[in-house]
Amino acid sequence: MRTSRTLAVALCAVALTATAACGKDGTPGTTAASSGGSAAPALPTYTVKTDVKVDSAVLAEARKRGQLIIGAKADQPNLGWEDVASGDRSGFDIEIAKMIAADLGFTPQQIKWQTLVSSQREPAIAKGQIDFYVGTYSINDERKKSVSFAGPYYIAGQDLLVKADNTTITGAESTGGKNVCTATGSTSIKNIQQYNPKVTQFDTYSACVEKLMSGEVDAVTTDDAILKGYASKYAPKLKVVGKPFTKENYGVGLNKDDKALRDAISDALKAHEDNGDWKKAYDATLGASGSAAPDVPALERY
Repeated sequence: MRTSRTLAVALCAVALTATAACGKDGTPGTTAASSGGSAAPALPTYTVKTDVKVDSAVLAEARKRGQLIIGAKADQPNLGWEDVASGDRSGFDIEIAKMIAADLGFTPQQIKWQTLVSSQREPAIAKGQIDFYVGTYSINDERKKSVSFAGPYYIAGQDLLVKADNTTITGAESTGGKNVCTATGSTSIKNIQQYNPKVTQFDTYSACVEKLMSGEVDAVTTDDAILKGYASKYAPKLKVVGKPFTKENYGVGLNKDDKALRDAISDALKAHEDNGDWKKAYDATLGASGSAAPDVPALERY
């Protein structure tokens, strides 16, 4: 009996060690390589430019401090994710930010990541607490009243995340009377309220997903790119309904009056889209959900 118990403890220790090697509890899915399949696509590397000339007060201040402060999400698998144990950031939005930083003359080590929930984005940009923001930030006219945007660099659509065995929620139009959750300060609130006026709100989407897993809400709604990350992380317990009902243009948010920096960021996006970095970054991050890379959206310069 003691021998069996000792063996069981040893096997458990091995399993815990293997789990720890993959990151903290809840780290987004395993790579194909770790599960015995072909190696996951490699992330691109970005050459840091020197002698960058951009007439921007924000960038001048960043150079003076030797650090670029970038706002981001930290709880969105494959988009904007932070490993709490190591502090490492990963995801498509993180790669977009690194591309831009490199073209502005900053190495990854010179980036200071500032985690912001949706409702904090405009105030943080307006007050100069961050240099720019990259984090599933939908471009719209209301937000343009207080901040500026470079992009879009990705087009998503609002959808619904439900439990895998849910057959009653088949689209936004079937959410009436259901408890739907989304993040405070997101465009998702107004969009879903056209179909269901009662919406539960939390600061983060991860809090909504926890409530979905526990059965306290019936669905989570936001952009399909975000939901695909959670569906992948919690597979096979959750699924994306797959019936988008909006069009969301993701942009880089920055100071409203800084046209020079906006143009420089747009130039960086265009350069990395054209040289293939954009697709490589997608394949190594959002592509893990099994969705092929979409067409690169046309930049909107103004």
